[in-house]
Amino acid sequence: MAVKELLTGMPWWVKWVAIPVIAVVVFGGLIASAVFFVVKLLFKVLVFVVLVAGLVYVVRKFKGSADSGDGRW
Repeated sequence: MAVKELLTGMPWWVKWVAIPVIAVVVFGGLIASAVFFVVKLLFKVLVFVVLVAGLVYVVRKFKGSADSGDGRW
C-alpha cells in the first residue's frame, strides 16, 4: 500500500520508463545469467535427446540386420 501511495503523485514516465530502466541496470546481469542458464540447459537437453535417438536408431538397425528375419527379438 505504501508503494502505491508513493507512486500516485509521480508522472507517467517515472512509472513506465525510469523505474524499469533502473531495474534493468541494477538486475540486468542477473536477468542475463538466468536467460543464459535456461538456454544452456535447453541446449543440453536437446543434445541428450538427439544422442539417445541416435543410439536407439543404431541399435535397432544393427539388431534388425543381425536377426536376419527369424522373428525373434
